[in-house]
Amino acid sequence: MKILFIADPLAGFKTYKDTTYSMMREAAGRGHQLFHTLSGELSADNQYVSAKAAPFEFLGAKDDNDHAWFRFGETVQTGLEQFDAVVMRTDPPFDMQYLYATQLLTLAEQQGAKVFNSGQAMRDFNEKLAILNFSRFISPTTVTTRADDVRAFLREHGDIIVKPLDGMGGMGIFRLTERDPNIGSILETLMQLDSRTVMAQRYIPEIVHGDKRVLVIGGEVVPYALARIPQNGETRGNLAAGGRGVAQELSARDREIAETLAPELMRRGILLAGLDIIGDCLTEVNVTSPTGFQEITKQKNWNVPARFIDALEQAAQV
Repeated sequence: MKILFIADPLAGFKTYKDTTYSMMREAAGRGHQLFHTLSGELSADNQYVSAKAAPFEFLGAKDDNDHAWFRFGETVQTGLEQFDAVVMRTDPPFDMQYLYATQLLTLAEQQGAKVFNSGQAMRDFNEKLAILNFSRFISPTTVTTRADDVRAFLREHGDIIVKPLDGMGGMGIFRLTERDPNIGSILETLMQLDSRTVMAQRYIPEIVHGDKRVLVIGGEVVPYALARIPQNGETRGNLAAGGRGVAQELSARDREIAETLAPELMRRGILLAGLDIIGDCLTEVNVTSPTGFQEITKQKNWNVPARFIDALEQAAQV
């Protein structure tokens, strides 16, 4: 197949842990032809959607950790429907530029392009708000632009998490208790004087055992989760915030949540999702660029990239 990856610059990849890198390695190992472009290189001439895409190949050994692990060929303006699969892996935040990219991807899909995850799915599934579609699995949650609402929620629950709707890697997440002397300042900063929508959730103490990333690929649940365990004194388990990743078998509750969501994710055009579960509660549904492939593969010898490329090959042939 000809596979186009819409991803951040390859030179910035941390190859020892990057999930997109592991996808590319697996695809190349099967003989697929790989191309790369940036989301900013998407364009439309009248209605026709194309991108400046460059073929690339791998250099060096599979465990190579050098920035010079790839070599580009000649960049060519190519219609997205000319590829057998288009894999959208640009990291959040989901800002206006990201929104425009998803709209162009949806137009490209109407022209025959096969995009994973679909542009429509990425617009519909805000990674924080998506959990509201599955309320039976979540902790008490409120979404608001009003600081007074958050204060009332805090009075009700005593210990809460507040986070923006467009962050990643734990950025902008605060834990608040009623005794916190900085409540006003934090809410003013985070909510920008009642002009920015945030989500508040009752604090889940099981975070000390890890914020579990459960992967759903092609409607099937990967049997291992990556528990991201916070550093001492830290509330956030995100790897980008210093959390330690430990692969572990799914609990019965993890599997219940993932298997319930899996058919709906497939129906929505989501080939790959990363569910975040703390304790028994679903906290996020990640659809932009879920990670954790390499950690699970290395620790449990369960080939997650192979499962993803299997699913991609099958979906591209439909």
